Amino acid sequence: MKTSEFYYDLPEELIAQHPADKRDESRLLHAMANGEVEDLTFKDILRFIRPEDVLVINNTKVLPARIYGHRPEKEEHIEVLLVKEIEKDLWQCMARPGKKMKVGGTIEFGEGLTGKVEAVTEDGLRHIRFSYEGVFIEILERLGEMPLPPYIHEKLKDKDRYQTVYAKYEGSAAAPTAGLHFTQELLDAIRAQGTEIAEITLHVGLGTFRPVKVDEVESHEMHSEYYKIDEKAAEAINRAKKNGGRVIAVGTTSIRTLESCMQKNGKICADSDNTSIFIYPGYEFKIVDAIVTNFHLPESTLIMLVSAFYGKDAILKAYGHAVKEGYRFFSFGDAMFIEKRES
Repeated sequence: MKTSEFYYDLPEELIAQHPADKRDESRLLHAMANGEVEDLTFKDILRFIRPEDVLVINNTKVLPARIYGHRPEKEEHIEVLLVKEIEKDLWQCMARPGKKMKVGGTIEFGEGLTGKVEAVTEDGLRHIRFSYEGVFIEILERLGEMPLPPYIHEKLKDKDRYQTVYAKYEGSAAAPTAGLHFTQELLDAIRAQGTEIAEITLHVGLGTFRPVKVDEVESHEMHSEYYKIDEKAAEAINRAKKNGGRVIAVGTTSIRTLESCMQKNGKICADSDNTSIFIYPGYEFKIVDAIVTNFHLPESTLIMLVSAFYGKDAILKAYGHAVKEGYRFFSFGDAMFIEKRES
């Protein structure tokens, strides 16, 4: 399967540079089971979520992981982006300019926070050990910026708009963006109609932004991310399936978590692990019945995932409709509700 088969033309002006004024008033493209689409507003999603269903959300929290510093007694500007915690205070990081971040080198960030480069990997990532006084997360909150994707060029005025309203556990280098559309009021309305909401965790890595650079899809090596499903969430998901309800996954991160658990255990159960699952057309979904998701980059692993669920031709047709109708794309853009196709 060729990577080029997942390309589509997108005018640059449709790449959203800021979030919608109100989270649940972004647009929603409903991709129906019969292959047709309809244009709605996100809060209309209540029409499609039934009392017997379970809505699965990813409660990861984005770290303000972009920090700036300099080498001792140097006037310079070094950007460090925390990607993944290896062990306490030792982080896998991206750094630029990388030539200034050699093994053994020290960088000062302010407020007593310093970092020492312990290793440089083959792909140019740095392993940096941080030293500080106090609580690391609190220092990051004061010094750091949200690690917005490279296609967003405007400054984010409110850090909270790159967090879901249900974010709990720090660890992500990017937001699970499908969840950005939910307000607390909308979640309350979903619960009020009898639908259970199951919270799982997957810490999003920067690999989610990396393009597929190989010609053949099957040759792509997927990045690894940490996930966790607790007993409460597992019980809610299994209860919904037992009662004839659907598992509605909010975002590709929730999908990857659920399908990884099924692939590993043959069932949904309390589990934590690292996953590098790569879902592309030909994959047989084992647990997910419907998807809430944003619009994804051309030739990305994420558009391959939704193509596997809905069909490549059908997804590209829906994307073509979205482009024609002026939907907003990517992290701060509009959303889709995708039903499982009729066989």
